[in-house]
Amino acid sequence: MSRDEQGSNLRVGRQASLIWSRLDGVDLLRGVAICMVLMNHVNMRLLGANVPYTDGLPRQLVSSLVWNGQFGVQIFFVISGFLITSTTLRRWGSVSAVNVGDFYRLRFARIAPLMVLVLVILSLLHFAGVKDFVVYRKTGGLGRALVAALTFHVNLLEARRGYLPASWDILWSLSVEEMFYLGFPLACRVFRRVSLLSALLFVFVLLGPFARSQPFNHNPVWREYSYLGGMDAIALGCLTALLSAKARLSSTTLRVLGTAGMMMLVFVLCFSVIAHRWGLGRTGLDMTVLGLGVCMMLVVVAQTRWQAPRSLGPMVLMGRLSYEVYLTHVFVVLSLFHLFLIVDKPVRAVPVMFLAVLLLSGALGAFVSRGYSEPMNRWLRARWVKDETRVGSVLQAEAMIVKSNDVLSL
Repeated sequence: MSRDEQGSNLRVGRQASLIWSRLDGVDLLRGVAICMVLMNHVNMRLLGANVPYTDGLPRQLVSSLVWNGQFGVQIFFVISGFLITSTTLRRWGSVSAVNVGDFYRLRFARIAPLMVLVLVILSLLHFAGVKDFVVYRKTGGLGRALVAALTFHVNLLEARRGYLPASWDILWSLSVEEMFYLGFPLACRVFRRVSLLSALLFVFVLLGPFARSQPFNHNPVWREYSYLGGMDAIALGCLTALLSAKARLSSTTLRVLGTAGMMMLVFVLCFSVIAHRWGLGRTGLDMTVLGLGVCMMLVVVAQTRWQAPRSLGPMVLMGRLSYEVYLTHVFVVLSLFHLFLIVDKPVRAVPVMFLAVLLLSGALGAFVSRGYSEPMNRWLRARWVKDETRVGSVLQAEAMIVKSNDVLSL
């Protein structure tokens, strides 16, 4: 290839990297995950109030519908690792070239505004003595909870002192995720080579099941909330992005991956009772199987750029709003649950409450995203990042690259 052709290919790559787009398949997976979390949190409130709404239902059906919240978070972790690595490759061309300062600033702009706002609201509700929002002394009080939230160790605090109120408890997953991303750009710069970085990520994948297994972890809270127990999913997502960026797979390979990935997801989410009977839950391997299935699906949707049918539009939109929905949905859950208690806990109203939580949480997430978190995100990025072309959620525009390379080769 001549220098002119190499230069043309380089320009095409740069132009393609400026095309910011979303993947419907990724947002659909996130939409499913956030709905699983919401259903689980409503279920926990109902069980706490001794509402026998699951009486007579098959155990597996109940587990699949309302007990998959932890699996939902695991799906989020995998997707997060995939997107952060894909975005890093698009912004800086390689993991070794990542700008550590810009990485942190961009991450702060996306995460911090809404998290800080939620913490302010939670603090005010605590001082007002509102039920379900008061952080009691046995868990360290408000000050200790704020320190834990802002330094990403809510999970550690809860493992040592017990669960915080539900509105604070959800921050455990941010503790895991953001602690991983504190080290990610540094690891990229230190290891530089993809092979070395991949080896490090693979170590996280190996350690994850041990952190979640009963024989190696006797603290039930720490089994669910530990750093290593969640970071293996993020590492799997990162590895998937690195592998997916290396080569475009054939349509046959993608079909095989898609089929295998879907089967693994269905097995863990819809046959969890059998998986637990086989010992996968006790050893922490059920989360690993789920993570691998999600990774396979991510490769397929990224390389095929699959578009969701219109009927799945609401679920895709829910996925796009998943961060806002996740941080604000507890306000909806608690409000509707208290209304449910006021009307004397009618069992027949339970399905309505589940549906109302999904709809109103999505609406609140959309309101917060449009009116606050996204404007703040854009405002901070515009002031902190010098090269505006690198700002945004970026994915490889493969169609444009392939088409342009075909033209250049003529």
